[in-house]
Amino acid sequence: MTDLTLTSLDAVTALDLPTFDTAAAEAARARQSQLTKPPGSLGRLEELAAFMAGWRGTDRPRIDRAQALVFAGNHGVCAQGVNPFPQEVTAQMVANFAAGGAAINQLCTAAGATLEVIALDLDRPTRDFTSAPAMDEDDCLDALRRGAAAVDAQADVLLLGEMGIGNSTVAAALAFAAFGGSAADWVGPGTGSNPAGVALKARVVAEAIVRHGALSPMMRLAALGGREQAALCGAVLAARMARIPVLLDGFICTAAVTPLFAADPDLLAHCLIAHQSREPGHRRLAEAMGKAPLLDLGMALGEGSGAALALPILKGALACHNGMATFAEAGISGA
Repeated sequence: MTDLTLTSLDAVTALDLPTFDTAAAEAARARQSQLTKPPGSLGRLEELAAFMAGWRGTDRPRIDRAQALVFAGNHGVCAQGVNPFPQEVTAQMVANFAAGGAAINQLCTAAGATLEVIALDLDRPTRDFTSAPAMDEDDCLDALRRGAAAVDAQADVLLLGEMGIGNSTVAAALAFAAFGGSAADWVGPGTGSNPAGVALKARVVAEAIVRHGALSPMMRLAALGGREQAALCGAVLAARMARIPVLLDGFICTAAVTPLFAADPDLLAHCLIAHQSREPGHRRLAEAMGKAPLLDLGMALGEGSGAALALPILKGALACHNGMATFAEAGISGA
């Protein structure tokens, strides 16, 4: 459990957070240059090893303990008819997670990650953000703290995902608020909206930004986000406090943490985007954040599925980094 003490949402920029250990990363890069392979031949795997080294504070980082957290919430904006499925599906999917029947259950098992699914007051949806802030500041802070408290401070990496009917509309609103453009740039089919449904989502998102767009980045989290988005932000901050790198899932998960990025891009320096979602706004979002997703498999499921699939990539990078022989150890003449 990791405690997050915040007296206000805007106080996130005043948190005293660990920074990237450049000495550990440089030592990892030096080791990479001596391994029995042509320089750079493992491509991004070499960068990932240095990334992990810098955040874990050691030139030989390992992943012995991987934690996956999926946060679930319900949203008042569903009153606008933005989703083809009823809100009851959120609780039904949480029950499916608990029974081990969802994709994320199988992928976490295959990747060697523990999974915890946290339902956040599903019987108490947030308010409809077209007419009022979705949450007041205290409610948002509570969800932030609950997300932080769920983080295992002994984990070597944290995988994040979400579940919530209507949250692709919430994600579009958060992304639009952070990076501008038009509402149409950020909305997509989500769980299966047809073109008329996507157009409705764009209108709803545009209305929300007219009402709430001038707020500070973190107050926009309260006004536009849901409890699961706030919990994801809290988990990201708690992971940073414990020097735990984070694998963000797709569009909704990435959009959830845009208020942190808008407040200070460095707050997400320890985060990787696990995969490129099929949801159309995600490519634009990843580019705006300057983060290249690790995988692109045409997925748009959510629930942390892309993060679980990316975990073996990260493990593979460290297996090569730690297990390969150097030229000297193998008795091979280096270049």
